[in-house]
Amino acid sequence: MKSNSISRRNFVKGTASAIAGFTILPRFVLGGVNFKPPSEKLNIASVGIGGMGKDNLKACEGENIVALCDVDWRYASSVMQNYPNAKKYKDFRKMLDEVKDIDAVVIATPDHTHATIAMAAIKMGKHVYVQKPLTWSVEEARKLTVAAREAKVATQMGNQGHSSEEIRVVCEMIWSGVIGQIREVHIWTDRPFWGTGDTSPC
Repeated sequence: MKSNSISRRNFVKGTASAIAGFTILPRFVLGGVNFKPPSEKLNIASVGIGGMGKDNLKACEGENIVALCDVDWRYASSVMQNYPNAKKYKDFRKMLDEVKDIDAVVIATPDHTHATIAMAAIKMGKHVYVQKPLTWSVEEARKLTVAAREAKVATQMGNQGHSSEEIRVVCEMIWSGVIGQIREVHIWTDRPFWGTGDTSPC
């Protein structure tokens, strides 16, 4: 009677052939070009979400928005409803204390509170994105620098204008020496609607 059992040698040979034919596909083949698996998403918390913070949050929508904090819930309510799964807070200290899985904090509160919130987040090992102005004083900026270095976290200040292609081109022109040595710079702003602008060069 013929045995239907397979020999160990044939089994190993067949398995090796199957493994050789197996190909690992990149994630984007299965999920699309911009696909990011949940395991690679950052858990983002945002403090100050009514004004500039709303735009900052929109830029983070590819990540997990886990917590939102704003002292004025009436003003921020339209933004909060866009993130129903995020925990809501009025006090950033309570948020940082209670939400343990925060990877990074986006800060877009009134100017005088930027450094305080950033320092609290950095000391807890959170990466931070802080709207300008970063600090009230040079001393505060130096303290944040030291704290970020010690905590080994990534930090960025929101200078949107300085991230534009035009600014990058100007920097490259200066760094390459194509326009020669810079001895004097004249600047002005076209934003008189904040009461700080002057449309003529200084």
